[in-house]
Amino acid sequence: QVQLVESGGGLVQAGGSLRLSCAASGSIFSLRVMGWYRQAAPGNERELVATITSAGTINYADSAKGRFTISRDSAKNTVYLQMTSLKPEDTGVYYCHANVLRRLGGLFYDYWGQGTQVTVSS
Repeated sequence: QVQLVESGGGLVQAGGSLRLSCAASGSIFSLRVMGWYRQAAPGNERELVATITSAGTINYADSAKGRFTISRDSAKNTVYLQMTSLKPEDTGVYYCHANVLRRLGGLFYDYWGQGTQVTVSS
C-alpha cells in the first residue's frame, strides 16, 4: 500500500505564510504527479491548488499563482507547498495527492492524504 502523510497546516493571520509537507511511503516504484487540493468546506468539491510532475512541470490554480510555490524532493518522495500572502479565502482542508506506479509494468493509481486544516483569519 501507499501512505501520504501531510503536515504543516494551522491557523495564521491574513498576509502570513505556511509551509505544507507531504511524504509518500510504502510500495512505490514511481511518483508521476504529486499535488495539493483544497476543500473549502465539507460537501464542497476538492479544488486543485498546484501540481508538479516527476519531470518538474508545474501547474497552479489562478488563485495560487504568484503566492504559492510547489516543490518536490524526489529522493524523499515528498512534496511541499509554500504559501505566502495568505487570504481568508485560502481557508480549507488541504489534501495531498499522488499518482503512483507501484511496480514496473503496473498501473498508476491515485492516493490521497488525510488532509491538513489551514485557517486564515482576517
